[in-house]
Amino acid sequence: MALFQSSTRTAPAILQVPRHIAIIMDGNGRWAKQRFLPRIAGHQRGVETVREVVKACRELGVEYLTLFAFSSENWRRPADEVSFLMQLFLKMLQREVSKLHENNIRLKIIGDRSRFDDNLNQCIVDAEQLTADNGSLTLTVAADYGGRWDIMQAMQTMLQKHPDLAGGLNEEDLEAHLAMNYAPEPDLFIRTGGEQRISNFLLWQLAYTELYFTDTLWPAFDGEALKLAIQSYYARERRFGRTSDQVLNERMQDEKK
Repeated sequence: MALFQSSTRTAPAILQVPRHIAIIMDGNGRWAKQRFLPRIAGHQRGVETVREVVKACRELGVEYLTLFAFSSENWRRPADEVSFLMQLFLKMLQREVSKLHENNIRLKIIGDRSRFDDNLNQCIVDAEQLTADNGSLTLTVAADYGGRWDIMQAMQTMLQKHPDLAGGLNEEDLEAHLAMNYAPEPDLFIRTGGEQRISNFLLWQLAYTELYFTDTLWPAFDGEALKLAIQSYYARERRFGRTSDQVLNERMQDEKK
């Protein structure tokens, strides 16, 4: 069984601060190009933005932050850039995990790890084990991740464990095996860099997530930009299939309690 209820089956509580924020960090290469720098400079600056956004989320009371770092399709990029990104990921783990642990942040890595080398895979295991009991914020990094891969691997795992379900499975059966079965569905999705698509990211989990797109390139995205995204989230009416009157009545009842 999944740990959290699905927004397609029930209406989650609407909180002032999004409980879970998911971000596609887009625009590192364009940020560098605008400054006549190599693309790798944009990726390096993007790591600094990650630090700032993690800090801001923790201060704001966000419980889950999920970052799309490397997609299944990103292997199509030039080999030297892919190699640099893998090395940058390894260095980030080696340098940042102790700081995350000191700040009571749990780190999770989701995605297909089969193409990572042994050193990177061991660093991932060590980082997750070190931070497993931390509770102030769960930071998830999606690396070699794709939404369709996630659904397919969940289906395969479920049928291997429960072949008897093949003729009568339901959403809850599958959700228990998705890569993010430990987290509620995202309340707010942010994509930087001006593109307006979800690019195979959390296809199952984003069913009722509020979408926010900004032209700001990821290296220029900061705590204030995050607050603007959250302000946009505040202004929206989250109905989850209900009418506006139903949502209003529920709010009035909550206020009376």
